[in-house]
Amino acid sequence: MSLKRSASPDIIANPFVKKRNLEWTVSVLDNDQPPPPASASPKDQEEPTTAGVESGAESTSNHLEIFSKAIATHARPGIPTLSIESYRSLYTSNAGSPVGAHFVIHQHDHPIAGTHYDLRLQTNETSSVSWAIMYGLPGDVNSTRLNRNATETRIHCLWNHLIETASSQTGSLLIWDTGTYTVLPRRSKHEPRVDPSSPRASPQSPSPHRTQQQLLHEAFQNRKIRLQLHGARLPQSYVINLRLTKSEDEAGRARKPSVRRRRRGDHSKTASRQPVETSDDNDSDSEDGNLVPKGEEAREDISAMEREIREMEDEEVRRTNAYTGAANTIGSVHQRRWYLSLDRRACGFKPGNGRRWVADAVEQESEGEADACRLRYPFYVRGAEAERSIVSGRTGADVLADEGVKDFVQRKGWNAVVT
Repeated sequence: MSLKRSASPDIIANPFVKKRNLEWTVSVLDNDQPPPPASASPKDQEEPTTAGVESGAESTSNHLEIFSKAIATHARPGIPTLSIESYRSLYTSNAGSPVGAHFVIHQHDHPIAGTHYDLRLQTNETSSVSWAIMYGLPGDVNSTRLNRNATETRIHCLWNHLIETASSQTGSLLIWDTGTYTVLPRRSKHEPRVDPSSPRASPQSPSPHRTQQQLLHEAFQNRKIRLQLHGARLPQSYVINLRLTKSEDEAGRARKPSVRRRRRGDHSKTASRQPVETSDDNDSDSEDGNLVPKGEEAREDISAMEREIREMEDEEVRRTNAYTGAANTIGSVHQRRWYLSLDRRACGFKPGNGRRWVADAVEQESEGEADACRLRYPFYVRGAEAERSIVSGRTGADVLADEGVKDFVQRKGWNAVVT
């Protein structure tokens, strides 16, 4: 009920009290009824966008829900893909775990760097090491261009493995393949040759005492990584070698940028934006390419304090080679150039006549029994015009359309390696 204050004849009105203050009411609430909910602001009610979360312009505490919901909404029906349930369980079983071994291969169609493929391997509970591979993973054992350049980029947050999104500044980003990895022992040139008549042992031999993260860390420090990828698209026996030469290691460390501490009020350089999760604005000579500010970060009316905070964040990213929220526990160095090659013997091939390699008959038969979604040798990565997401079945153009991006200008001149 409501009680209204009434004037008293015994009290002389105070001329200094405002009239509206004399007309207040008192409401008595029923204890059994909950108080009315506080009205949320329109900004609080808006759900973060995938592009905003990916760029760092928007934040969320549940990346899995944001990206899995977006993928499920835009998935193309009738196209064989990894189910949303498998996509979710794969991530939840590895994220936050010291024994997690999650990997993802992103197809990134960037307007400046062009189409490239980012290989990311989980290194700890929250982060992953990343390489940008220009032409994707090799799939033809007799190719004249079997090797690939793999440029080391920033350490990413593990939730970056979930991303499928697009914007006019960064292009389209889709999941080409995802799964788990196994670090294999290196082959020594002094090992005895394998007897062709004996059954070939499986390349997968995980250590019972050391986790895959520990094995990856050790191989990374030795600059030679032998890796088996257990994805949803790659052949079941798919083994690659990542190698960093001593000269490339030294050259990469020499290019490491120095970070200058700025005094308050020193804005002599153009302000940097908040770090994005795919690459940064000094990657012009890497295969990850340039990015430009977008959204709110491109505005000129940012306060001096906000501008300084973003500059400090950007310098911290350069110093640690890790984006905000990620931890560089593996010792990654930006822009070191590794060499990636297909391990043909471990993939089930043996030398044939001349210089050609032929598939083992037993291995070839087992490949034929795999599910229809899985690639078979030889396979070729044909780029943004043809490749589809393993989770949503979308092409890069589909992702751009679903995100409402209409002003994206694609870089031309990308050709698949099919020889």
